[in-house]
Amino acid sequence: MNDLTQLVSQMTQRLHERLQPTLLEVIDESAQHAGHAGANEQGYGTHFRVRITSPFFTGKTRVARHRLVYDALQDFIDQGVHALAIETV
Repeated sequence: MNDLTQLVSQMTQRLHERLQPTLLEVIDESAQHAGHAGANEQGYGTHFRVRITSPFFTGKTRVARHRLVYDALQDFIDQGVHALAIETV
């Protein structure tokens, strides 16, 4: 398993543990951000899109749903994930 596969797997596992999603996609979009702030030399592992549906989102505002995702992934952000595009559906 390469570093990117492992990172996506770990992020996916964390979101499953914390938010019990009924729909989840974690997509690395780092290559599209080469040369931008936060990008690294490897071209992966810095910019992600998360598409997620969770029963924990019921009755919550979009900002509150995004906060739940950020809180679940804070360790990854602290370790070098620069950007998360979050789509809650």
